[in-house]
Amino acid sequence: MTDKICILWADDEIDLLKPHVMFLTAKGYNVITSNSGGEAIDLLKTNDVDIIFLDEQMPGLSGIETLIQMKNTNPSIPVVMITKSEEESIMEDAIGSKISDYLIKPVNPNQILLCLKKNLDTKRLVGEKTSHSYQQEFRKISMEVSGRINHSEWVDVYKKLVYWELELKKSQDESIMEILKMQKNEANQQFCRYVERNYLDWVKPTSNDKPIQSHTILKEKLFPLLTDEKPTFLLVVDNLRYDQWKVLQPVIEEYLKVETDDIYYSILPSVTQYARNALFAGLMPSEISKKYPQLWLDEDEEGTKNQFEPDLLNENLRRFGKDIKTSYHKVLNLSFGRKLVDNLPNLMKNRLNVIVYNFVDMLSHARTEMDIIRELADDESAYRSLTLSWFEHSPLFDIIKFLSEKNVNVAITSDHGSIRVNNPIKVKGDKNTSTNLRYKIGKMLDYNEKEVFVIKNPTEAFLPKLNVTSSYIFSRSNDFFAYPNNYNYYVSYYLNTFQHGGISMEEMLIPFIVLRNK
Repeated sequence: MTDKICILWADDEIDLLKPHVMFLTAKGYNVITSNSGGEAIDLLKTNDVDIIFLDEQMPGLSGIETLIQMKNTNPSIPVVMITKSEEESIMEDAIGSKISDYLIKPVNPNQILLCLKKNLDTKRLVGEKTSHSYQQEFRKISMEVSGRINHSEWVDVYKKLVYWELELKKSQDESIMEILKMQKNEANQQFCRYVERNYLDWVKPTSNDKPIQSHTILKEKLFPLLTDEKPTFLLVVDNLRYDQWKVLQPVIEEYLKVETDDIYYSILPSVTQYARNALFAGLMPSEISKKYPQLWLDEDEEGTKNQFEPDLLNENLRRFGKDIKTSYHKVLNLSFGRKLVDNLPNLMKNRLNVIVYNFVDMLSHARTEMDIIRELADDESAYRSLTLSWFEHSPLFDIIKFLSEKNVNVAITSDHGSIRVNNPIKVKGDKNTSTNLRYKIGKMLDYNEKEVFVIKNPTEAFLPKLNVTSSYIFSRSNDFFAYPNNYNYYVSYYLNTFQHGGISMEEMLIPFIVLRNK
């Protein structure tokens, strides 16, 4: 070993363990010994220790008492309890005090070596195994991405890429993470081409081979849950990506079990005004504007574009014969979230309760506008971590805990995701052109057709037509639109921010999770 592992071994019979100490020294370990808990605590203060072997039965300060004091000052150092006793109460005390492992006396050298490898090398070994497993999977994913795969196979590819992204991050292997990043970028480019070839066919009512999309997800996945007599809660977390769901999943699964882990396709533009209105209405945007003109606002009209969601939901339920009692709540701040938690018992009499939670969307906007949030969520991993930290301290988590104790159906979904953009694309438009960085609507758009997905006739995509010559353009993968005027400032301000509205797996492949009580 080049860097010697330092072991602190505390045992009141340490002299009898000299053969073990000599064995470990011969193997390249540095062993510091102590015959009391108090002395061990002092040695820990003055030595850089990697792992501690601690006798459970010592006179004076007992092993458990020593353990507690050590964990108070050095919580991250693994402690292995060594005991003569297998009494359950002793083990419960030790495990409750966060030991990493335990051994029963008499111990032999091979047990000690195995224990050291398990507690010190696990992270490295797991990382190496994970990296090796991904290398084996790399070719398979590459072949799938380059092939003619369908919409459900693209979902499988995306799930695999998210899985490896989360797994490889644990290994801290930067080189393998870079390979994955390149593969994901390539997959996104191929996904964009796939969407462009098929999108206009998908939105046709007569099309058969198409994915579940924003305007059909409730009919396909939520309405079947309403056949139960028990209440159903639909939690719509604005801008929640699938990878963010996967980091929330272990926390949520402590309270509710996942019954289905599905992904549906957001419509274009993949933004709240279009995708979430379509979700609640069960209709495409142009259909909403024609059928319920009083419930739709175009981009050039004043007012909040999603203010009619509860009305659209009720009309959707009515069209499908769902004569049930519902509630709708939109959480925009902490105080309202807490009030909603207090009001949950009153919602149990409703068959369907919809809760729209806006935090993740606000986080992505705050990251763009506030330097401190940008630093806290510097990359994809940090963005996920910040989402998890928020969730664990949010009223939404309190809602999950409350529902876990009730006989209810719970579904978690979103309206769209977001992608970290880093490649500016120049576009020109008049003063009436929409402002979103991932899509534009206008009648005088000037762009390079090779760099965008163009829908020249919005009627084909069931999108509102603001005037006779207006068209929609969408950015792909990690591109974003920038105006030539003040170009450098504009690009530097929005570079590496999280945006939505265009075409990417992160924006368009949306989780729809059904949870049940344990």
